[in-house]
Amino acid sequence: MVLTYAARAVSAAPRRELWSLLLDAASWPSWSAVDELVLEESEGLAPDGRDGVGATRAFRTGRVVTVERITALDPPRRLAYEGVRSAFISDYAAVIELDETSSGGTVIRWSGSYTARRGTGWLMRRIMRGMMQRMADGLASSSSAQ
Repeated sequence: MVLTYAARAVSAAPRRELWSLLLDAASWPSWSAVDELVLEESEGLAPDGRDGVGATRAFRTGRVVTVERITALDPPRRLAYEGVRSAFISDYAAVIELDETSSGGTVIRWSGSYTARRGTGWLMRRIMRGMMQRMADGLASSSSAQ
C-alpha cells in the first residue's frame, strides 16, 4: 500500500537562503532531524555545497542510515529526491517546494510517498508525518532571518 505525507512550514527567510541549505547536504544536521551526513556512503557531493541531480546523500538518524538521491532541481523552487536505501520503507519519492510569500519569506511544502513493510503501515505513517514535519519546521527556523 502506498502511503503519503505532506508537511508545511513558513519561514521569514528568503527562498534563496533556504534553497542553499537544501542543496548543501553538510548543512542538514544543523537544521534538520538528521544527526549526521555519512560521507563514506554518499556520492557526488559538490565541494561548494551545491549538490546536483544524481548526488547521493546518506544521512544517519540515531543508528539508522538512509540514502537518498537527488532526482530533479528547479532552482530555487523545487528539489525532488528518491530513496536509495532505507531499513523501513521502499519506493520512496519526495518533493520539497519553496514558494515566496508577499512579505519576502518562504512557504515550505515537503511531500512524499512510500511503501511500508507489511504490517508496519500504521507505524510508518505516524513516524513519517512527524519526522517530515520536523524537517520542514527545522528548515523554516534555520535561517538568519528568524
